[in-house]
Order: sequence, then structure tokens, then C-alpha cells
Amino acid sequence: MTFGFAPSSAASTSTSADLSAASNPLTRLLEPAEWAAAGIPLLRNPREVVSGLHSRHRPTTATAIVAVLDPDERLRASASFTRRPAPADGWMFRNALLAQLRRVIPHDLRRRTPVRTAVLLYCRDGDARWTEEDGAWMWGLRDACTLHGLRCGAYITLTRDGWQVLGEGRGGRRPNSTSAPEPFALSEAPPPLPRTGGAASEVLRRAAAR
Repeated sequence: MTFGFAPSSAASTSTSADLSAASNPLTRLLEPAEWAAAGIPLLRNPREVVSGLHSRHRPTTATAIVAVLDPDERLRASASFTRRPAPADGWMFRNALLAQLRRVIPHDLRRRTPVRTAVLLYCRDGDARWTEEDGAWMWGLRDACTLHGLRCGAYITLTRDGWQVLGEGRGGRRPNSTSAPEPFALSEAPPPLPRTGGAASEVLRRAAAR
């Protein structure tokens, strides 16, 4: 199935924002205070989200995992990729995240209000304290969500010390960047049944009930 991308106010206003960002690299990151003031929705169970993504993608250093959650915090889609060795740049991070989102899930630009949330887990060296690289990822996540019609969710770092939801002060020692994946599954939203009629529908309903 091919998904179309409708023009939107977010897409039209992004051009001027892109030109501004291109002329001033310092605008392509978010400070912790700016992130905290942005009203990022809190995860109800961050450890479940972190453990589930860690088990699913098994990240190593410089791996970014972007995941889309439904309103019940069930996983709808996720993708992981390795950051290229280059200076931290929120604009480039935004483009990489947006490309992954477009690959794994259709946009929600036609909705008046976003109902799905994108979160980002980034595995890196160092400790859990905020870095300019984190600020660039925050900028990129926020902008990618706007352009894909999603709510901007949590930004989580994974280091040797454990995981940390930046801006919230919540974290834990496991999983961490060196730990083995835990047998911990992040719940997934069930796919909708195809709309068919007759005997085929009855077979599908029985299969789903098993």
C-alpha cells in the first residue's frame, strides 16, 4: 500500500524554519529548560518502554530508536538506525528521524490533534547528563513529530549507567548500554482486521480469537 502525504500548515511553515536553522546552527538544539517547558507528555511506565525497545532492537553505541506509541502506550511502529560520525546537528537528526517515521508508519497530518506519540531512545557513551548532542536530538525529534503529525514524546538516553528520561528525572540502572536484552516484551496494538464479508470474515474472527 502506498501512503500519500497531504500538504499541511506544518509543512508550509517548515520552509522558513529550515532556512533559519540552516543559517544558525545554534538554533538546532534544545536546552533542558526549553524541553521541560515544552509540555512533553510523561510516559506512564518508562521502564516498560525502555526495556521493550532494548529487547526488540538491541542497541549499541550511537544507535537511535524511534518508536510510535498509541494513546494506551502500546507500540505501533519502531525503527532503529546508527548515527553517522559527524558533528551533532538537529537538522540532520530531524531528517533522519523523519525518514524512518515515513518508512514505518503513515503520517497523521490530517488529524486536528495528534493521537499518537513518538519517543526516541538514544544509546551513547558518557553519563546521563545532558549534552549538546542530546539537545540536537531533542530539536530533531520535536521537528520530525510536527512534520509527521505526531505528538513529541520522551527523549531517553541509554548509557553504561543505565537509562534516563531527560527533563523528567526518571531513570534506572537496567537496561543499560552493556546489558543483555531482558525477556520483556513491549505490548503492541493489535492490527485491525480486514473489512471483508461472508465466510472469510468468520475465519479471520476465529483466528484472532485464538
